[in-house]
Amino acid sequence: MECISIFDMLKIGIGPSSSHTLGPWRAAERWINHLKKEELFDAITSIKVDLYGSLSLTGKGHATDLAILLGLEGKDPEYIPVDEIEPLIEKIKTTNKINFGELINIDFNPSKDIVFNREFLPFHANAIKFTGFNMSVEISSDTYYSIGGGFVVREELIHAKENIKIYKTFPYPIQKAKELENYCKQGQLKISELVLENEKSLRNESEIDFEIKRIWDTMLECMYVGCHTEGILPGGLKVKRRAFEMHKNLKSNIPYSSPNEWLETIRSTEVKFRQILKWVSCFALSVNEVNASLGRVVTAPTNGSAGVIPAVLMYYLVIENHEANFNEIKQFLLVAGEMGSLFKKGATISAAMGGCQAEIGVSSAMAAGALTELLGGTPEQVLMASEIAMEHHLGLTCDPIGGLVQIPCIERNAMGAIKAINAAELALNTDSIHAKVPLDKVIESMYETAKDMNSKYKETSEGGLAVSVNIADC
Repeated sequence: MECISIFDMLKIGIGPSSSHTLGPWRAAERWINHLKKEELFDAITSIKVDLYGSLSLTGKGHATDLAILLGLEGKDPEYIPVDEIEPLIEKIKTTNKINFGELINIDFNPSKDIVFNREFLPFHANAIKFTGFNMSVEISSDTYYSIGGGFVVREELIHAKENIKIYKTFPYPIQKAKELENYCKQGQLKISELVLENEKSLRNESEIDFEIKRIWDTMLECMYVGCHTEGILPGGLKVKRRAFEMHKNLKSNIPYSSPNEWLETIRSTEVKFRQILKWVSCFALSVNEVNASLGRVVTAPTNGSAGVIPAVLMYYLVIENHEANFNEIKQFLLVAGEMGSLFKKGATISAAMGGCQAEIGVSSAMAAGALTELLGGTPEQVLMASEIAMEHHLGLTCDPIGGLVQIPCIERNAMGAIKAINAAELALNTDSIHAKVPLDKVIESMYETAKDMNSKYKETSEGGLAVSVNIADC
């Protein structure tokens, strides 16, 4: 059985896309490790990279080529200083040389050595092939698939354990939502308590707390940066950052000097009813504006949907419970990660395979379930909230204008966050005995919808807003 840790679902990385940026970055990293294992790394004198399908069609807008450069350079997306990214890319483009794996300087011309192929390969819409040469003689060729949320599989090992997280030590192995519900009933456990037991079979609780805090700190810093940065987003659409002005109009005049002080300042400010929606939207927009400008975010479950979960968690901290601390943050992220894993196992979290329902829909379902538990909901109500949130995202297409993760992607995070809060309230006011649609059925329906959806609505920028709006007119 495939068992997925919450840290597989919530990854720290660089924007704007988990499948088109983080995935290819990690694929380059894996190829380098494979070359070293096969004792071929030192023999590489030149490289060619081929992109296929959605990676090719929207790769430029999603910074896929830039991510590949950083991956081939051996940089880590979790830790590379964001302000070093642009100068490093410019250096590579200017010199046409790359420090392969931070060990070997080789010739590499991004405009020629990264090839955008429109064709789709059979296994997945996001394919990338690395070819290594020694003095013009091919000595290595490996194809990888970026399957959403930063997950990467190697073609030769598609069905092997190397590509699947198998945790045999999970005390509560879960494939379906019904299994999760039954475990909770039998053990009289909250979903967060059950998930914590699974995580504790992999690492001790202090390590779990450390990683969850690192994830939350990244989310909080991302919102802070987004709310305090003005200007125009890169890419040619000339999209103005809106979180800055929204935040400026909402915040009090109390001074602060760090993300945590900022959070406490907001919590101490009286928020009027009409401002709640504005705050939630501001939090969501701030994250995805950072994401769109190659900033550091947390996949939740993807980069394109990274704003929903932090926005809903901030809603709880700022509006619902001013006394909440790390324990509630931990509880929220444990539940959110588990809800996301159900969709990952039962359907997809890749927009290139399932449209935006696989990104914003899943993130909204994750946030709705997590919020419901924090507000006192039962495991059954948590699952119901996730079901409601996804039910009202079914069929949502992925049609980014210009292939950029900006329009309509940024606003969709705000909408997904609001829907998550609404879904939680509906679930909390519904007797779970009378629930008509199980979460497993919605996941199944989502996957069937994904398979039926025309490919032009699956992150190819060949349909919807992507073709009805001319980037030149923006």
